[in-house]
Amino acid sequence: MTAPSVFSLPHKLLSRLPQSLQAAVFMILACAIFSLMSGLIRHISETVPALEIVFFRNVFGLLALAPWFLRNGFGALKTNRIGLYLVRGSFGSATMCFWFWGVSLVPLAEATALSFTAPLFATILAIFFLGEKVGIRRWTATLVGFAGTMIILRPAVSTIEPGTIMIIASAALMACASIFLKKLMTTDSPAQAVAWGGIIMVPTTFIPALFVWVWPSPESLLWLLLLGTIATMANLCFTRAISLSDLTAILPYDFTRLPFVALIGYLVFSQVPDFWTWVGAAVIFSSSIYVSWRESKLERKDEALVAAAVGTSPAVDVSGDIEAAVSRAERDDKH
Repeated sequence: MTAPSVFSLPHKLLSRLPQSLQAAVFMILACAIFSLMSGLIRHISETVPALEIVFFRNVFGLLALAPWFLRNGFGALKTNRIGLYLVRGSFGSATMCFWFWGVSLVPLAEATALSFTAPLFATILAIFFLGEKVGIRRWTATLVGFAGTMIILRPAVSTIEPGTIMIIASAALMACASIFLKKLMTTDSPAQAVAWGGIIMVPTTFIPALFVWVWPSPESLLWLLLLGTIATMANLCFTRAISLSDLTAILPYDFTRLPFVALIGYLVFSQVPDFWTWVGAAVIFSSSIYVSWRESKLERKDEALVAAAVGTSPAVDVSGDIEAAVSRAERDDKH
């Protein structure tokens, strides 16, 4: 199913809305579908091992890219960064394995709340992998976010279960994958990244699936097909949303995943999230929003600085102006 076919039905209605509102609609729709995916993973895991579900999700996801391959040919995959794709694909595979396995064990609302820590891990990893400087405000927001994690887990009150550790590990691994994806996006297109991700993750997720393999029943295969299909739809909606607006503008809507999964968990699995899950999720998400907003603000400053330098005549010495601008940006990040 191609993007135009997915969006053709509501296109006339949505096109009349402001672009920012269109982005919000697609983001909320993506969150609703992602939440449905979590519910499907939980349901399918009752008969199919989680690691095997990961494999089938990637198989059906790659099949969904068939129209793209037919339209562009395999020549569109040409890249000089195979090694980086292998690293990113490996992290992506590990992320899915831990997430799917964790979701099969942990209440859906708690798993979703803990997944909001991914931007916090990304902030820390960006220091080592991208050489980014993190000021006191982003460090504070990051620490507050991890405090929210402790509110949910309450290690002094209850034992931290293996499934919970898997969810947190998946958030950290997701942050790693996003760091490498950020590097890839400096040279390659998003379509290339998605295609290479599918090509790499099918075989890498097949290996762990072999150790727990059971042949799915016809009914389970239908559920797996549905999972792969709606995963593609969710990614299309998310991609559409970020193409219409800045990521920081639509990121707050990601919090809608929590009430969506809480509703699914209650209606289908009789799961009721406790008060501290909601409080911790709010703390984590608020800090993640601030971290993302702050990073976006600093990136815009860098872009403006580069634009000013490029737009200045080479005969003019702009080093003093650039140094002053950099100094102001660094000083602003520290306060």
